[in-house]
Amino acid sequence: MKKTSLLLSLMIALFCSCSSKMGELPADYFTVTPQVMEVVGSEIPVTIDGKFPAKFFNKKSVLTITPVLKYEGGSATAESVVFQGEKVRGNNRTILYDKGGSFTMKMSFDYIPAMEKSSLYLNFTVKKGDKTYNLPEVKIADGCIATSQLYRSTAKTAKIAIGEDVFQRVIKQAKEANIMFLIQQTNLRAAELKSDDVNALKAAMRDIAADAENKVVDNIEVAAYASPDGGMSLNTDIATGRETSASKFVKGEMDKAKLEGYLDTDYTAEDWDGFKELVSKSELPDKELILRVLSMYNDPEEREQQIKNISSVYKDLADEILPQLRRARITLNYQLIGRSDDEIMEQFATDPKALSLEEILYAAVLTDDTAEKQKIYSTATMIYPGDYRAYNNLGVLAYNAGDYAAAKERFAQAAKIDKNAPEVNVNLGYLELLEGNVAAAESYMAIGSSAKAGDEALGNLNIAKGLYGRAAYLLEKEPSNSTALAQLLDNDYSTAKKTIAAIKNPDATTHYIKAVLGARTGNAALIYDGLKSAVKLDPSMAKKALGDLEFAKYVNDEAFKSILK
Repeated sequence: MKKTSLLLSLMIALFCSCSSKMGELPADYFTVTPQVMEVVGSEIPVTIDGKFPAKFFNKKSVLTITPVLKYEGGSATAESVVFQGEKVRGNNRTILYDKGGSFTMKMSFDYIPAMEKSSLYLNFTVKKGDKTYNLPEVKIADGCIATSQLYRSTAKTAKIAIGEDVFQRVIKQAKEANIMFLIQQTNLRAAELKSDDVNALKAAMRDIAADAENKVVDNIEVAAYASPDGGMSLNTDIATGRETSASKFVKGEMDKAKLEGYLDTDYTAEDWDGFKELVSKSELPDKELILRVLSMYNDPEEREQQIKNISSVYKDLADEILPQLRRARITLNYQLIGRSDDEIMEQFATDPKALSLEEILYAAVLTDDTAEKQKIYSTATMIYPGDYRAYNNLGVLAYNAGDYAAAKERFAQAAKIDKNAPEVNVNLGYLELLEGNVAAAESYMAIGSSAKAGDEALGNLNIAKGLYGRAAYLLEKEPSNSTALAQLLDNDYSTAKKTIAAIKNPDATTHYIKAVLGARTGNAALIYDGLKSAVKLDPSMAKKALGDLEFAKYVNDEAFKSILK
């Protein structure tokens, strides 16, 4: 009897042990957000909410859940989460047998294109004592939307950075000379009229008169001054006398040179501004005291008296500062008139070496012919090899033509000349974006952000980073594929629709974005119109659309199928 009871007890224990295994968890115990996985930036973020039913979790077991994203040719695993029964000693979250429990797992997978056709599974490993077994894996999500990855296509049509010329057809010039006077004198001294700067002024007058076609006088200014020592009435007479004598001299020299131009004259009776500037730049021992006097007193006579009271420095002022203020300043303002557009192009055709670098770079702006632009920039690299802009611009032409290997080579040549050139770094950043190398692109574009095309570049970068609102803000100034994509991804559908309509030269990518916009807003007309135009321009768009979960609701429609045949 005792043996029978013992055997029965062992059988009961064995039965209980076998039946204590945890059972399969159906897929409807799990919710995935978003319902359809989507690439954001360079990752696929996923949130899983799950629950354990009552009477499911064995009190002595530990359960490890591992999310696995499977795709053709490989898989990616997210961090596991571990749970334990209420009789297990450990630091994991405890799930009660009678009540069950719920949980949330947040994860992300580094995106690769193969993941567009993928499925998300949960793997379950149970450990009870020394025994380990697996529960059946559960598929909880299918497929992945990768619309954000269109940034690689939109970047191809972005306005990358040109190294612009600084050509100016009209360049303002000024030639200046000073005639110095003795204290309280207004007459011109012969020695002053033969000084180097006065002789240079006379020579400039003759040169301008002889080259009237390319040099034009704006005006000649005569400004006469008296130093701020002595009474205001006396200084006014002195300043006006110096103005008269200097103006007479200038008129005479203009007549000799046969130079036409307006003569503007003025005088300053007491040159306190000049006085302050000279004192500030001087090494006078009490200059700070003098400057305080100037700030404290506005009345000229009071100022002069207070400064004279500083007896220790007044002699230095009289010897070093005041004589420099007794002058007449003559300024010849004129313009250099450069070659006309036709003259630049004619000169390039005959002898480009006679052109300045800025003229050659400007010549490229005067033609819409890509081959001619390439010839002009190539010529610039030969004549002026030390400037990065022509190399960069040759790279731009290659980039726009889709020859990215040639573009990379040209940008590298430009970077050797100036590695910090903003335009070059923007363009190198774009090449990295095309390859999906977002971190490398960001490094380049941070250096190139000051380029004229910097905002557009950063806008494209922010699409790639998943910062869609920031991207839309940076790109909003001009309608483009990139602008429309950023607005679409930011769920600003009404603005995206307006942007698409405003794009001047829509391409296959433009129309594909329009189709996606139609799918997201339930507008079948937009879908069909967009896809029809996209496939016409690029037949490969048909295959892309057939596998794109953006259009999952429409793949069985006859109209949809007919477009993509």
